[in-house]
Amino acid sequence: MRTRLLPLLIVLMAGVLLALGFPLAGSLAAREQQRVVVDRIDDTARFAALAQFVTAGSAGAAGAEGDERLDTLRAELERYHDLYGIRAGVFYRDRHEPPMAEAPEGWRVPGTGEGDRAFDEALAGRRSHDPPQVWPWQQGRLTVASPVVRDGDVVAVVVTDSPTGQMRSRILHGWLLIGAGECAAMLLAVGAAFRLTGWVLRPVRVLDTATHDIATGRMQSRVAAASGPPELRRLARSFNEMADNVEQVLEQQRAFVADASHQLRNPLSALLLRIELLALELPDGHEEIVSVRAEGKRLASVLDDLLDLALAEHSAADLRLTDIAELAADRVDAWLPVAERGEVGLAYTGPAAITGWADPVALSSALDAVVDNALKFTPEGAHVEVSARADGDTVAIVVADGGPGLTEDELARIGDRFWRSSRHQNVSGSGLGLSITRALLAAGGGTIGYAPNEPRGLRVTITVPRTGPGEAAKTVKTVRT
Repeated sequence: MRTRLLPLLIVLMAGVLLALGFPLAGSLAAREQQRVVVDRIDDTARFAALAQFVTAGSAGAAGAEGDERLDTLRAELERYHDLYGIRAGVFYRDRHEPPMAEAPEGWRVPGTGEGDRAFDEALAGRRSHDPPQVWPWQQGRLTVASPVVRDGDVVAVVVTDSPTGQMRSRILHGWLLIGAGECAAMLLAVGAAFRLTGWVLRPVRVLDTATHDIATGRMQSRVAAASGPPELRRLARSFNEMADNVEQVLEQQRAFVADASHQLRNPLSALLLRIELLALELPDGHEEIVSVRAEGKRLASVLDDLLDLALAEHSAADLRLTDIAELAADRVDAWLPVAERGEVGLAYTGPAAITGWADPVALSSALDAVVDNALKFTPEGAHVEVSARADGDTVAIVVADGGPGLTEDELARIGDRFWRSSRHQNVSGSGLGLSITRALLAAGGGTIGYAPNEPRGLRVTITVPRTGPGEAAKTVKTVRT
């Protein structure tokens, strides 16, 4: 979720920064050019004031005073060009006539579209006020014109043609500063996005962890509703209330099963005793009494298994570092007499030592149930093999038998409470052994799986973690760091 939320926030923030940055960059360029244009207008106004009373060329006969003013105008233009490198000139209305004064000598009004536009505006009595924007990547020049007015008429035009290198450099420098500010703001925005997504998603991650813990049997897991947005805090409180209710219902269910199993044993024991007393008065080998006695013992076995299942689901695992291979080999040795009695081969294959984290008592009970089940359904002369191996972060114990096996539909149902295959109804059992096994393993973080064995039979795989809860938390913390 974070990988989807972060790009969205970053793109939005980048869009906002760009939406602010482009207008700011355009405003900076316009401001720099306007400053240059205003400066050039002041210069052309000063030259127009000098040229206003110069009577040279088409303006009329030259006098001593006119020649002096003309010389002054030409000197000002030359000094202006030498000092700033800006070409300037005073031109009559007919631009094809020789100019009144120009610097450098021989310069004429630029024949570009912008030069013609500025000259025509000045002839109409207006100063240049809005020349096209010059951008840093353009190699253009800036043309500004002002009219020379005498007796209300425009008699000449002052034109300046300025290089734009310095102006473009200042614009580019300003843009670089804006870009640096945008990058800094983007970094801050990314940092804020990380903090914001962390603040929003932290309760979600905690909620996900607590949900996983409850799904794997750790019913005491709860969510601290002290951080995050109000909606997520309210969701955390609702989740805690739901978890409390679920835990209470499950506890009541377990207590009911345990109490019912325990309370039913007393009347069942009395009933079995009366059956035995009744059997003393009947002839030996009476079929009905034998059947009743068998059903009574089967009911007693079911009650025992129900009590074991309730205790297995309720008890907490005593996890410790255990030699899984040694435990598996020990259970195989314990079941060898039963296997020999049924003329079934039973052996352990695999390494002599593999360590994993498990409750030794619970794992032994689970392995006993699986081996017992395998020996029940394996015919005489067949073989049951128990092996152990390390598989990544887990240790696997595999029990493979040579029995009839199960179909795909039966494999999907194996382990359900009270379920037994219709083909095995004549085999003793309550249908709770594998359910008890699954409950014992789940309490310690273990699992049990079923698959067909080749060429025939059933393959049961018990897995337990290789790392304890403390080591796993330490590993997660190291990765996050």
